[in-house]
Amino acid sequence: MPPSLDAVRDWQGRTMVDPAGDNIGAIIDIYLDDDTGQPEWALVNTGLFGTKATFVPLVQALATGDSIRVPYEKTQVKDAPGMQADGQLSRDDEAELYRYYGLDYTDSHSDSGLPAGTTGQGRDPRDGDRDTVHDDARNTAVGRDTSGPTTDDAMTRSEEELRVGTETRERGRVRLRKYVTTEQVTTTVPVQREEVRLEREPITDANTDAATSGPAISEEEHEVVLHEEEPVVEKAAVPKERVRLDKATVTEEQQVGEEVRKEQIDLDKGDVDRRDRP
Repeated sequence: MPPSLDAVRDWQGRTMVDPAGDNIGAIIDIYLDDDTGQPEWALVNTGLFGTKATFVPLVQALATGDSIRVPYEKTQVKDAPGMQADGQLSRDDEAELYRYYGLDYTDSHSDSGLPAGTTGQGRDPRDGDRDTVHDDARNTAVGRDTSGPTTDDAMTRSEEELRVGTETRERGRVRLRKYVTTEQVTTTVPVQREEVRLEREPITDANTDAATSGPAISEEEHEVVLHEEEPVVEKAAVPKERVRLDKATVTEEQQVGEEVRKEQIDLDKGDVDRRDRP
């Protein structure tokens, strides 16, 4: 069931989202059914910098807060067939869009007409035209436009404006990797050793007993054990520091440029000046 005309009057400019809440794009226009005058399609800006407009059915569209939710995934909408957004969808265009979105389409006349707010919904667009020319200026034309459909008594001058935005893309990936290296470490450690030293002492009253306790003449052998220290090396793993990855956002300015078009309006008096001269 599509929303009512009153319900969609303020939808233009609001954001359309998919069932997951992902942003599809801003609603540019609402298109009405020519026969019923009810909202049928939303024209949504789905391209970066407004470069693409896509038609989305409003059959199950629902306003949720400031957004308009539709039962179609963001990628499905962006891949929809591109139709010329010139104020009207032909039956062939509608049939193709209906097939793409999996909706039933009838062959009866139901072209989607001009965006909501324009006149002439649900009737023959030639009815009531002052100049009997099929155009968009019904009952308001004051003359015949020599270059196209009849308009009112004014021209609209338009120009393109550069709309700049940003999108996030992956710049690269950074990893922390730990590996083992080997280096030679040299250090100095003090070591001690025992050395033999020959000491001689004379016979005195103090050592006479010890000196004469053995045989008067004999062969003997005395042994002394000498000791020394030697360096001993052991290795142990010791935590030194913690290293982690962190991200910081920096802002810089970049210049972008693009050509934009603008309309200019000049006054061409033709032969009016010549007729006014005496």
